[in-house]
Amino acid sequence: MKHSARSDYEVRTALPASLQAIEEFFQELRLRHRELLKSVNCFTAELLLREALANAVVHGCHADSSREVQCVLRLKGRRLLIAVQDDGDGFDWRAAWGNSANSSDCSGRGIEILRTYANHVRYNQRANGVALIKRLCCSGIHQ
Repeated sequence: MKHSARSDYEVRTALPASLQAIEEFFQELRLRHRELLKSVNCFTAELLLREALANAVVHGCHADSSREVQCVLRLKGRRLLIAVQDDGDGFDWRAAWGNSANSSDCSGRGIEILRTYANHVRYNQRANGVALIKRLCCSGIHQ
């Protein structure tokens, strides 16, 4: 992971496509990037990041740990950017955008979570990457 001076704070990493790698990434964030975490409401930021990473690992890379998921976290002013991309084929996000998931389903709530908690959700052209923006208030995430 790298701390870049191009913005207020930036973390870039490539993770093996496994749920275990996501857990290890969060442990490293908590240990090494406290500056980022103290600036945002951790629950909302973690929810958005976990969901985007889990979707990339499970759906984009089929939990194949020989593949990688790219992740960028950037805190710039009062905005948190979360960008996640996998090397998968992408998906038809437009078809899934308006669907409401059943709360008892094991999956299918990812896009709904992103729509609900992010202020802006944008998929890349191939639809194998997503950029999320969450506006921050002075004391963290603005609900």
